[in-house]
Amino acid sequence: MTITIPFSAELEQQLRANTPDLDATAREAVLVEFYRQGKLYHKQLAELLGLDRWQTEDVLKKHQVTEDLPKID
Repeated sequence: MTITIPFSAELEQQLRANTPDLDATAREAVLVEFYRQGKLYHKQLAELLGLDRWQTEDVLKKHQVTEDLPKID
């Protein structure tokens, strides 16, 4: 799946200058938000991010998600 976010060339250049791997940063943010909304389990999030359990915990802490939210629609 590919998600496209249309930015002006100027804004994209600004974001890429401040965020070296903008694509990976956006992907991580979207997946963590799905987890926060209860649409992904922790294990699914870890698999999609290519991380182990503890690395995934670190990502969640970075995004200020500190409790497991196991509801899936």
